[in-house]
Amino acid sequence: MNEKVLKVVQKFFNIISVLGIIACLIGGYYLYRIGVLQDQHALSELVLAHYVLGPFIFIGLQIVQVVIPIIPGGISTVAGVMIFGPYKGFLYNYIGIVIGSIILFHLGRVYGSALVKTFIKEKNYDKYMGWVNRGQRKYDLIFFIAILLPIAPDDALVLISSQTKMSWRFFLFTIFVGKPLPIFLYSYILINGGSFLTNLLT
Repeated sequence: MNEKVLKVVQKFFNIISVLGIIACLIGGYYLYRIGVLQDQHALSELVLAHYVLGPFIFIGLQIVQVVIPIIPGGISTVAGVMIFGPYKGFLYNYIGIVIGSIILFHLGRVYGSALVKTFIKEKNYDKYMGWVNRGQRKYDLIFFIAILLPIAPDDALVLISSQTKMSWRFFLFTIFVGKPLPIFLYSYILINGGSFLTNLLT
């Protein structure tokens, strides 16, 4: 591929990336305005009102909540299981979160620390980068372990990782292999945690 063609391709993907960010922002704002991001019942009504497109709408929502870290993903993750059942809900959550994580990592690589610091406070950014300074291999191990934990700030770590020398191969391996466990645990804890504590205390 000659240099002129390469520049055209890079420009094209840059435009797509910008449009993707704009679309996510608009979509996230719209979903916030109609209450879907704050109300599980509103989300259920939106998805169930579109029987065929419902799964695609839900997966798109999960992608948005990953790409825009300011949107909480707890409601949508639990709602996915409650709307579609444990198996389909888990699958749709997994697909949306994995795609969103890949997009987020790519955007971090393209736009650098300026984008990362838009979503992560300077103090936290410096703390995370301190982990990187311990060595790439050590950081890769920390990242892999963190992705396995349901309480880890996954989206922030994906953005931070995009600023390191982490290979795409290792990142994809971690996301594909590491995401199922926290998605399952997070959904289970939020759905059954209340009844579990009640039974434990009574």
